[in-house]
Amino acid sequence: MRKWASLGLFLALLVLPGAVFAAFVNNGNGTVTDTTTGLIWQQTDDGIGRTWEQALAHCEGSTLANQTDWRLPNVRELGSIVDDSRYNPAIDPAFSCRSSDYWSSSTVAGYPDYAWVVYFDVGDVS
Repeated sequence: MRKWASLGLFLALLVLPGAVFAAFVNNGNGTVTDTTTGLIWQQTDDGIGRTWEQALAHCEGSTLANQTDWRLPNVRELGSIVDDSRYNPAIDPAFSCRSSDYWSSSTVAGYPDYAWVVYFDVGDVS
């Protein structure tokens, strides 16, 4: 199992109906809503490096914003918040990244001991 830097952008299984007015909205409670997908994200990480298994468990046990349905995003969901027009970090300023690389919940086909990672310093997925 690879051990990479902390993963702190956690995805909630919450979907908000409503109008599109900005790509990302700071909800004022430690979360950010993606108005395109309706997904709600943790705004900042806690700066603690975790293994992939620890990141999965941490997300599933989170109660951020009084919600209990948090989970680690899959690689497509996590990659969807990369902003290619930005660099270091390659993400909207509504988020606060302390790390450059973040785990996804997606394992690598044929290599179940490896998981996909999104690098928000340059916006790369590998």
